[in-house]
Amino acid sequence: MIRLKNIRKAYQTDYTRLEVLKGIDLEIGAGEMAAIMGSSGSGKSTLLNILGILDDYDTGEYLLDGTPIRNLSQAQAAQYRNRFIGFVFQSFNLLNFKTAWENVALPLYYQKVERKERRELAMEYLRRVGLLDWAEHYPNQLSGGQQQRVAIARALVSQPKVILADEPTGALDSTTSYEVMDLFKKVNDEGITVILVTHEHDIAAMAQRIIRLKDGMVEGT
Repeated sequence: MIRLKNIRKAYQTDYTRLEVLKGIDLEIGAGEMAAIMGSSGSGKSTLLNILGILDDYDTGEYLLDGTPIRNLSQAQAAQYRNRFIGFVFQSFNLLNFKTAWENVALPLYYQKVERKERRELAMEYLRRVGLLDWAEHYPNQLSGGQQQRVAIARALVSQPKVILADEPTGALDSTTSYEVMDLFKKVNDEGITVILVTHEHDIAAMAQRIIRLKDGMVEGT
């Protein structure tokens, strides 16, 4: 599903050049559940942004489902993201002025799906994450765990092949974190590739595989 070969990425400032990724070689198969770990500054977020086609890389090769991802226009990048990738963030990134089902339906809006169908699909995915009864509630009426479940439903509604999760349990207590991870496991059991960044060892241990980054390189998998 994902293949990276000698991926390098640096950021240039007025005075310095900071090399963040220093030759990443990595393969993640379809249907895997992998956790990416590493200390602050190891390149985790940069790697996840490249995987999510949110950021470009300087040199190397990135294949997503066999397709080279390189120098895409904004429209092309958006098209690949909509087709392949769902995102889950630590801060949930829900719109406070929209209800739970409206938040879940947002990706379908951008895909120009009719409102009636958007609502039906959003309600189905809220049911799948156990929040059907909360569909008309706004984010500030939901707990942190409920908000993250809405975010997961939003990531799933466009039926992506890959879920990228950036510290998805970072803002949650331990009990709620395990509930969210159980949800990711169910998603993974359905054949969706799940890649999550975490600094929590117990959370990483729930994945099938741990990818460790150190100083911009893969230290071990």
